[in-house]
Amino acid sequence: MTDSRSHPDHPIESILFVCLGNICRSPLAEGVLRHRARERGLEGELRIDSAGTGSWHVGNPPDPRSAEVAARHGIRLESRARQVAPGDAEAFDLILAMDRSNLRDLADLLDAGGGRGRQAEVRLFRDYDPEADSPADVPDPYYGAGDGFEVVQAMVERTCEAILDEVERRRG
Repeated sequence: MTDSRSHPDHPIESILFVCLGNICRSPLAEGVLRHRARERGLEGELRIDSAGTGSWHVGNPPDPRSAEVAARHGIRLESRARQVAPGDAEAFDLILAMDRSNLRDLADLLDAGGGRGRQAEVRLFRDYDPEADSPADVPDPYYGAGDGFEVVQAMVERTCEAILDEVERRRG
C-alpha cells in the first residue's frame, strides 16, 4: 500500500484522517489541523480531509459533542461525513487511521482501487503523538461518557502540532 511517497523525506501536501463513522475523531483532527495550519501560514498549501471506514453517517455533520469541544478550543468543524474511497490511496500523500481497527479496514478499502498509481503512506494517527506508546489508538468517544471528547481533543491537538512539524521538516 505504500511507495515512494512513503519515504520519510517526501513532501506531504495532502492528509486524510480516518475513523469509523467520520463524525467524531477524524473530523476533529481535520478541523484542528486546518486551524493550526492556518496559524502557521500553511493554509492553501495543504489539502486536508477526513473520511470513515463505514458508511452509516455519510452526509452528516460532525457529532455535536465533537463540534462543541472543538468550539471551546476556538475551532470550527465544517466537514460532512464521507466514506473512504479506493481513489484516496492515490489522492493523498498521508492517510492517518485513528485506531488499529480502522488501519486494518483501510487496507481492504484502499486495495479495492487496484493500486494503479502512486500510493499514500498509511499509518496510525498517534504514530506522530509525542506522548504515545506505539502503537497507540485514539479512543472512540462516541459511546463513552464523561470527558472522552476532551481527552480526544487534547490528543488531537498535540498530535496535529507534531504532524505539522513533520510537514515543515519534509518541506525543508
